[in-house]
Amino acid sequence: MFKGKAFRMAALLLTTVAAAHVPMNAQTNAAPAAPADREPGLYMTFETEKGNISCKLFEKESPITVGKMVGLAIGKISYVDPRTHQTMRKRFFDGLTFHRVIPNFMIQGGDPLGSGVGSPEGPGFPYKNESTPGLNFDVPGRLAMANAGPNTNGSQFFITEVPNASLNGGYTIWGQCGNVDVVKAIARVQRDGQDKPLTPVHMIRVTVERVGPAPANAPEAMPKPAASAPGAAAKPPAAPSK
Repeated sequence: MFKGKAFRMAALLLTTVAAAHVPMNAQTNAAPAAPADREPGLYMTFETEKGNISCKLFEKESPITVGKMVGLAIGKISYVDPRTHQTMRKRFFDGLTFHRVIPNFMIQGGDPLGSGVGSPEGPGFPYKNESTPGLNFDVPGRLAMANAGPNTNGSQFFITEVPNASLNGGYTIWGQCGNVDVVKAIARVQRDGQDKPLTPVHMIRVTVERVGPAPANAPEAMPKPAASAPGAAAKPPAAPSK
């Protein structure tokens, strides 16, 4: 579809028409140790064999995307698994791989199939792009959604290694990552002709952590159990009929 440099810049599209090419701290599943001087906000950390990548999420700029990705990460929202076609609600990203890596460009992951064509299915997927004026791919470490065209977001994402103006306007930016040296290390593993690592690089665990007070309707807040009706008492099971 694309050749040379044009391919590398545009190939955050899926590899097929249907694929996506590209006070106290409240914690969700004990995130790894992090600097104590971080700004208030919501953070997602990807633990990999090459080190950890911690990203501050853009809740205000990309609320739909952050809500979906955090919900998948912590097992808050349900989805249809493309492998089994069963409805699931569990920690989605743990154990997945970075299936596409390109030095001096980006690393891409979040595909449950590991092939570049997988995505959660069911109600709420895919979902629309979000954009904020002035929020561009002008610094390394941008966390963004891969897609197969406008409004086809699922679970696949990429993290940039360098600024890249050619991506502006085409992909939802939903966070800013530190530890770009880890991104560079992953981008430089041995890979095949499709830019897939010969030795898989896993997201061993993906954690979400809040620094500072949480806003109303925080995306990491798990639903509360349904309350019993006032005055309702638990009843024993009915005796079997004779």
